[in-house]
Order: sequence, then C-alpha cells, then structure tokens
Amino acid sequence: MGGLNAVLPQFQLAVDVPRGGVLFALPALLAVGLLEGAEGLPLPPGYYGIDSLLMLIAFMALARLESVESLRSCAPGEWGKLLGLDRIPEVRTLREKIQLLSQGDQAEKWSADLCRRWMEAAPTEAGILYVDAHVRVYYGEQTKLPRHYLARQRLCQRATADYWVNAIDGQPFFRVTQAVDPGLIKVLEGEILPRLERDIPGQPSSEVLAAEPLRHRFTLVFDREGYSPELFKRLKARRIACLSYRKYPGDDWSAEEFVDGTVELRSGERVRMPLAERGTLLGGVLWVREIRKLCDSGRQVALISTDYQSGIGLLAATLFARWSQENFFKYAREHFALDRLADYQTEQIPDTARVVNPARRTLDGQVRSLTSKLSRRLAEFGALNLNETIDPVKVDAFVAKKSRGPRRDRTSAGRAQDPEGTTQRDPLSSRHQGLAGRKPISPAEHPQQATARHAEDDCLSRGNGHGQHPGTLSRAPGRGAQLATRDLHDRSRFAPRR
Repeated sequence: MGGLNAVLPQFQLAVDVPRGGVLFALPALLAVGLLEGAEGLPLPPGYYGIDSLLMLIAFMALARLESVESLRSCAPGEWGKLLGLDRIPEVRTLREKIQLLSQGDQAEKWSADLCRRWMEAAPTEAGILYVDAHVRVYYGEQTKLPRHYLARQRLCQRATADYWVNAIDGQPFFRVTQAVDPGLIKVLEGEILPRLERDIPGQPSSEVLAAEPLRHRFTLVFDREGYSPELFKRLKARRIACLSYRKYPGDDWSAEEFVDGTVELRSGERVRMPLAERGTLLGGVLWVREIRKLCDSGRQVALISTDYQSGIGLLAATLFARWSQENFFKYAREHFALDRLADYQTEQIPDTARVVNPARRTLDGQVRSLTSKLSRRLAEFGALNLNETIDPVKVDAFVAKKSRGPRRDRTSAGRAQDPEGTTQRDPLSSRHQGLAGRKPISPAEHPQQATARHAEDDCLSRGNGHGQHPGTLSRAPGRGAQLATRDLHDRSRFAPRR
C-alpha cells in the first residue's frame, strides 16, 4: 500500500458561504509567515496536508471558535469550501492531527522561527519591548499548581504564569510559560534575555558599543514587579536599557521644575504633558534618569530609565504606551480564548524548583493578624485618660477600667494590658522565623500542564493577533475590532478566476 498524498486545494464557485469573510484575512496570515517552515512539523502523510490544517485552525480562531469541539455544530462541507476542500476533518481526526503536531519540541521551534522572522521584518518595533506576566487560572484537580495573585480578580488561585514579550504597538512576539513562577526578574535574566540578545536584529556591534559608552542594544519596559536597582545595574553592564516605574519615589518635586511640552504618543496623537527630570542614585548602586509627570490632580508619576540618550518626552510616551500590552491580554482573552485549557494532559516540571513555603505563609498571616490587633488595643489603652477631678472613687474606677482593657474585644489577643496577646504572638513569631521562606519541590510532586499543545494554539493565536490586534485595525478604540469581526463572519460568494 502506498502513502496517501495530501489533496491540493481547489476552490469552486459557491454562493452564500458561512463565515466566508475569513478569507479576507488570508493575505495577512500569509504575510506573517503562518505557512513558512511548517513543513518541518511532524505530520505523517495523509489526505489533509499541513497547510490545510494550519489554515483551518487559523480560520477557527478568526471565526471565534474557542475549541475543536465547536466544529461539531458546523457543517463540514461549508467549512471545506473555505479551504478549497470537499470537507474539513472530523473532530476526532483533527484532535489526532493536533496531537501529532504537538509531539516533541517541533512546535516550540516553529514558534521561535516565526518570532525571529517577525522581529527581522520590524527591527524598529523589536528595539523596544514590553515584558509582563499573564496568569492563566487552572480550575482542575489533576495537579496542585502553586498559587498566583490575580490582579483582575484580587484573588490568589492555582495558575500558570505566561511571560509575554510584545512590541511597542502591542503586537506579540513570544511567551515563556512558568508553572512554578520564580518571578519576573529571574525569568527575565534566565530565559528571556538570552533569546532577545540572540534574535533581535540590528543590534550595535562591539566596536560601536566600545566607542559610544551611552549606547545600548535595546530597551526593555516592565512594571514595578521588575523594579530592582541590582537588576538595572546588571542590565546596564550588558548594555541593555530598562524603563519602569519607580517604587517609593519619596517627596513630591517642586511644581516649578515641571515644564509643559507637547509629547507625541505612539499612536501619533500629540498631547500636553508637564515633565521634569533629575539624576537619581538608585539604591546607592546606580545613577539613573528619573522623570516625573505632573497630573491634573497634582499627583506625580515617577519613572526611571537607564536610557541616557533618548529624549524625556520619548521615554514618557514609551512607558505610558505599555497599556498596549494590557489591551492585548484583554483582547486575546475575549476573542482568542487566551486562558482556555488546551488539553487535560500533565507533564513533570523540568527540574526541582523552589516555591513559597505554605507553612510559613500561614504563620505569617497569623502573626500579622495578632500584631495588628495588639497594636489597635495598645492605641486604645493609651487613649484612656482621666478627665474628671482627682477623686479617690473616680480614680479607683479609672484604674480598674484601664486594668481590664477595652471592652469591645475581651479576647486574649485584644487585651492591651494583659500580656496574653504577646504571649500568643511570640511563640508564633519564633516558629515563623524558624521556617524557611521557600521550600524545594520535586518534578514528581507537582506535575504541570502539558505545554506543547498550548504552544501550538498560542502560536496560531499570535499569528492572528499580529494582523487583528485592535491597535493595528483602527485608532478608534473598539471600532476596528468590531468591524473586523463582523466582516470575518459575513457570508460570501466565491467566484475563482480561471
């Protein structure tokens, strides 16, 4: 029996094809290189070729189908017309094909090659990169992932952290998944920086860097999670500029220091922005540029940078444009199911990792609670004063009242004068100090969610996001995405050229 060759797409005349508008996105998908290098993906010979499968999955994302299971309610023949085939594969067949594509590290290599080509096609955008974490909550019970804090829900839940690297206009380049999250600083230095130093095009040569001491290779922009004077110093030694908000900015600057100027935002809009600048010795280890913006309310927003060449307005506009990455997260969650669980498989974490010690965290909460209660009671105790005349009867009643402590809380932790509060807190404090802040976990102890399948879906979503991010569709917020979604879902009439 010979091998089966993949069928070639042949488009036929058709009328009223559902979701035919997705073909409007075909040039954009080809332009971002969706099919380039796909021949290296591990797919055995069959009726459906790799190009048809990738286009099908991309069209599903554009049509807002969140999972393969959603195809059960779609007519296979109608979808086949979009691909130039008689029909699309059944759900079970498509699942098997995706499982084959996800085997090994080929999906990650394909994703890395696409990212490299995107950077080479946009060297200016690749020179300034935003780095931030997006937390994907896991509600299952197959593994007990470490807990992460979700700012959008204000809760700590079991989740996986994805560190995304985006261009200055919000377009995604790549992401690094961490089941056991060591924090932005360690992920940045351990996994993101080596890849950026290798892949970013147009970096100055060693001779240029030696001749220009203030020149940098590229700029990284991140929020306060990456704030660390020691990190800024290490990045400067590698000739990488950083831009972030400053923690603990101190006293406000004088209003006379701020100068009104016109700043051009990354969207092209020009706005008035009062700015001031000083040199600051950060943490006693590094001199940085500190720039502050004076808001209409009088609040001062402080940012710091080790980019010593760019203008003050450019740095301010670059940092404030960081919300394009947050907009990407929101858009991808709503339209591309960014938080969806790709499959139910698990795999071991690559190596032993260290996580927050849960026993110490529990004791820490108890010690904080008792300390807070004791402080309030001590304050109430000190506020008790005798405002009456010095009379033996009244003095005796006042002393008795003060010896009993406040009446609102008669628990042992709330008695201000009686040492029960401290005697209950001190043993907990001793146990708390005796426990390590972090403990190691073995690969077998906490398996993580399988990453290969998620990498495949994520890469296709990024390919769609490059052509359909709201920042590139329209400058009017929301309207570009609405128009594109409506057009992609329109019925169409096919009339192929002969």
